[in-house]
Amino acid sequence: MKPIIASPDGLGLEEPSIIVEVKHRTGSMGADSIRSFTGGLRNRDKGLCVSTGGFSKGAKYEAERSNIPVTLIDAEELVRWINQYYDHFDWDTRALVPLKKTY
Repeated sequence: MKPIIASPDGLGLEEPSIIVEVKHRTGSMGADSIRSFTGGLRNRDKGLCVSTGGFSKGAKYEAERSNIPVTLIDAEELVRWINQYYDHFDWDTRALVPLKKTY
């Protein structure tokens, strides 16, 4: 599966490029997966790795010691981000993730 590539200009011409890998799995992502991901990043890239199964201690260690900034997002953190930024989502994205506020 190809990673998602984002950049400040939307065309991928400006740096830094944000390289995103998303994995939907029941088990945690291991150190080998993080090493493989960071091995494909360039010096000015930033990495974002999302795994619904979370990350092993080894994976967290590999992300922390990487020379390239890598942020790990598990399912709980993803839900927090969705809740925090939901009001800024466009209508198409809201249709994919229909939420109702409860007070």
